[in-house]
Amino acid sequence: MGVERGRERPKDLMTGAQVLSGQLGKTIQRLRKAYNLSLSELAEQSGVAKSIISQIERNETNPTLATIWRLSQALDVSIERVLATGDEEPFIEKSSRADTPILVSDDGRMRLSIIGWIKTVEWLQWYDLSADPGGELDSDAHQRGSVECLSVLEGEFEIDVAGAVQRARSGETLRYRCDRPHTVRCIGDAPGRATMVVIMKAAVME
Repeated sequence: MGVERGRERPKDLMTGAQVLSGQLGKTIQRLRKAYNLSLSELAEQSGVAKSIISQIERNETNPTLATIWRLSQALDVSIERVLATGDEEPFIEKSSRADTPILVSDDGRMRLSIIGWIKTVEWLQWYDLSADPGGELDSDAHQRGSVECLSVLEGEFEIDVAGAVQRARSGETLRYRCDRPHTVRCIGDAPGRATMVVIMKAAVME
């Protein structure tokens, strides 16, 4: 009887691996797209070849546990979540006002609440910006290829990037290179509010 189990086990394992692979591919692809990562970017962050990740997502290969672990680390999730049977597992995280760090400009007239996820700070930063009239925020250059997006919710702002100046009012968005010194100003007589998103490691702009 022990011999018969030994003969059946490889078939059972193969079937289980195929089922797992089908669910795993969907999960990896869903998480990668949720983080807005390309196959190349995930390959770079995980150390897993782009071709292998593509095969996993298309359910054309059964990855080793080591490969799954590297992908889970790059996607900032536990290996248990990656291997979970349900491919539509929800992710909900709540931060209170008290837990939200606030940065203040040198003149004390601009405040940036860090509402982005701290785990993505190396490639994506997200702020809720509020400003008093005349407030000014001077920033040093970020790494090459970085882009900043300022979506104005209230008031009027002015962006100065190395001498190039552009303005935006409520409902308008400015996108600009931030890999050089740049300044954000709240102009006019009214307070201003905006959402600021900094995309790090973007494609290098020539």
